Amino acid sequence: MTSSRKALRILAALALTAALAGCDERRDPGYQGWVEADMIFVSPDEPGRVTKLNVREGEEVRPGAPLYSVDDDLQQADLNQNKATLANAQQTYERAASLSKTGSGTQANLDAAVSALRVAEARINTSQTRLARRTGFAPVSGTIQQIYFREGEMVPAQRPVLSIMPPGNMKVRFYVPEPDLPKLAIGDEVRVVCDNCAADLNAKIYFIATSAEYTPPVIYSLDERNKLVYLIQARPSRPDALRVGQPISVFLNPKTPVADKR
Repeated sequence: MTSSRKALRILAALALTAALAGCDERRDPGYQGWVEADMIFVSPDEPGRVTKLNVREGEEVRPGAPLYSVDDDLQQADLNQNKATLANAQQTYERAASLSKTGSGTQANLDAAVSALRVAEARINTSQTRLARRTGFAPVSGTIQQIYFREGEMVPAQRPVLSIMPPGNMKVRFYVPEPDLPKLAIGDEVRVVCDNCAADLNAKIYFIATSAEYTPPVIYSLDERNKLVYLIQARPSRPDALRVGQPISVFLNPKTPVADKR
């Protein structure tokens, strides 16, 4: 073999090595993250015992759908009492109005009867509202994520009986190192990759943290800055294709080849 051919082969091998190295450098390792959701928690205003559950975990609901009922004995008794008070106040008002027309009654008695009647009517409205709220209704469309209290269990006031996950509340959370922050901006699209997921999943960034997390208590040199990470959150374009808690990889440039998984 001549020396010129050897030189050509060496140059070709070097060119191939450089090309492969360039491909590896262009591959994006991505950022590790996970899927979360902002849940909607539905709870009663007052404590009570759950008497009925109308839904199951994983079931889809629409606004206004009944979710659960809590015992209403105390609220019903309060309404009955206020109805009796209203009836008495109505009679007192009618008597005072009749006496006022004949000149036998005073204006002060009539004013007091009117005031008592209005208070009784207001209490009726309050009792009816308390009674109506013993049934929980879906405030939004979504999927029943978790049920915390079952039939027969006592639920404290303002403790959620269940949670709803609206599709629009799904979010992707991931961290990026401090040197990569200039590459990101609110509204940017990123690619989301996960096991057995569709290949065209994207998300739009809506939140970039202004402070670092897991910050070591030291004065930062240029080397230490690489250890700072910032939380990024993005809304997926297809939330129905993801699940809460699912691990994902995020790539800033949708056209950059994905690095091989190790």
